Amino acid sequence: MNRKKSKTNTKIKLILIIALLLITTGCTTTLTDKDKKAVRNTETGQNLTKNIICQPTNKETIKLYNENGVKVDKLPKCEDFKINSGKYEGLWTSFFVKPLAFVLIFFGKNIGNYAISLIILTLIIRLIAYPVTKKTAMQSELIKKAQPELDRLTKKYKDKTDTESMMRQQQEMLAIYKKYNINPMAGCLFSFLQLPLFIAFFEAVQRTPAIFEDKFLTLQLGTTPSVGIATSSWLAYGLLIILIGETTYYSLKMNSSANMSDPTMKMMPTMMTVMLLLTGIFMPSGLGIYWVTSNVFTIVQNIIVKRSKEVNGKA
Repeated sequence: MNRKKSKTNTKIKLILIIALLLITTGCTTTLTDKDKKAVRNTETGQNLTKNIICQPTNKETIKLYNENGVKVDKLPKCEDFKINSGKYEGLWTSFFVKPLAFVLIFFGKNIGNYAISLIILTLIIRLIAYPVTKKTAMQSELIKKAQPELDRLTKKYKDKTDTESMMRQQQEMLAIYKKYNINPMAGCLFSFLQLPLFIAFFEAVQRTPAIFEDKFLTLQLGTTPSVGIATSSWLAYGLLIILIGETTYYSLKMNSSANMSDPTMKMMPTMMTVMLLLTGIFMPSGLGIYWVTSNVFTIVQNIIVKRSKEVNGKA
């Protein structure tokens, strides 16, 4: 048991180390003026990224880049961008950001819309990751099944804080996990992978003018909802904010595998939703579309897993 647990912990540590190494080898740099203030496109409200990977087409954007030391004419046109375009910028950019941007551009120029490109690529990635994310959903369902026994165990040791009692509680909890084939670490893997993926999408959107200059319905993909809500397209940005909040809450609620008898843990989906919603208000709308799509996939996946377990349980 201990050997298995040790191997699992080693794998998780290795994933975290690799993720940190990759992330720290590249990043998005904000374009600043001579006073070190962020340069903003007043038309879209977007703070511009200095290290863009291809040429913008918006005249105001081109002007701002040229005025602040970025020679956009030396960059490839977005439709001509390749994975090996430009100089080497480290493992993170070379293996994640540029390939992601390349695929988004490929879909975008063939479909004719970069928001739909974002949706399609998000679904493709989630389908590839489905075997891993399915385990997360299954673990959540197993813990819900074991919850009555876990609640009784918590009550049993409620007022016992000595070391011996805490050790016995831990052993009994592990026995319950074994009984229901629960592996707590199995549910964490995609959570570790999701952060680098989110950052990679963020950089791809921020560094690719073809994406952040494009529109979906009345949404400007590079504009944040906090800015867009004050424009004539306020309804679309308001709807995006609502979708981010609603889909985040239900995906977290359905994935929750914590001890829900604890009032603090019951509040966790709500608290996390508020935090992520506040973040979403200030991130590009393109990234918001990615986040909503990913959440919807999670919700549908969990419904499928739950129904399949109900069918198998009756069989």
